[in-house]
Amino acid sequence: MSNSFAVLCDDAAYLPQAEQIAADLSCDLLTEQNPELIADFDFVLMVSNVIALQQTGRKAPGPIFVEFTEGAVDHRRKFGGGKGQMIAKAVGIKAGVYPRVLDATAGMGKDSFVLATLGCELTMIERSPIVQVLLQDGLRRAQEFASAQDAELLQVIERMHLLVQDSRGYLESLAPEQFPDVIYLDPMFPERQKSADVKKEMAAFHSVVGKDEDADALLPLALTKVNYRVVVKRPRKAPFLNNQPPSYQLEGKSSRYDIYTVKKLPDVLPFAN
Repeated sequence: MSNSFAVLCDDAAYLPQAEQIAADLSCDLLTEQNPELIADFDFVLMVSNVIALQQTGRKAPGPIFVEFTEGAVDHRRKFGGGKGQMIAKAVGIKAGVYPRVLDATAGMGKDSFVLATLGCELTMIERSPIVQVLLQDGLRRAQEFASAQDAELLQVIERMHLLVQDSRGYLESLAPEQFPDVIYLDPMFPERQKSADVKKEMAAFHSVVGKDEDADALLPLALTKVNYRVVVKRPRKAPFLNNQPPSYQLEGKSSRYDIYTVKKLPDVLPFAN
């Protein structure tokens, strides 16, 4: 990883958790005893009631954290267009058809959350250790919030299952009876140009996570480990993953979905429990 980072915790109540995260990530732990050391790092992973990634420096953008209970993600759950959304059509969701989806590049979990709100069971894989920590924390907080006051959201969160594993290794280990119905890929695009659409926070996030340089190898493997289709999300003008033309495409203003069909989805795939 090109950027240096440390775990930061100035609340004794969260210190044991911070110590464990620092050990897992093999990085320095900063506390209220040594705050001046923050300037030595490009990023700090702040551990408190919310775990957030913060770039350091005078003009650094705001913190990055996973949030499923409010803001744009929650608004989309309530008012986002349901099965009419392009991602739903790409995955094949319709009345009576709720595929089991493996999101092999989960990132901040936003697309998985959308699919879970529509009734799909999601297995999520994210190989970046830092993003894993952010995503686990977001799921934990959402589950605690929903358990207390939002039964519908709780059902959604309980359909989302995060695995701390590399996607290629996981796919290679799957036996036929374990194949997901749909594999969803949204790899980090290495040549994405900076634009007004890319927030400073996400630009910082991309610089920490890095690029999915091996993304091309995921597609042919995924096609051998899926029941019905592989869906690849791409910037609208990006080349095909692995230079492999899809069976068909769905195109939006800034992104598109390339759909690779293995066989036709059945007329009935039950709603997730």
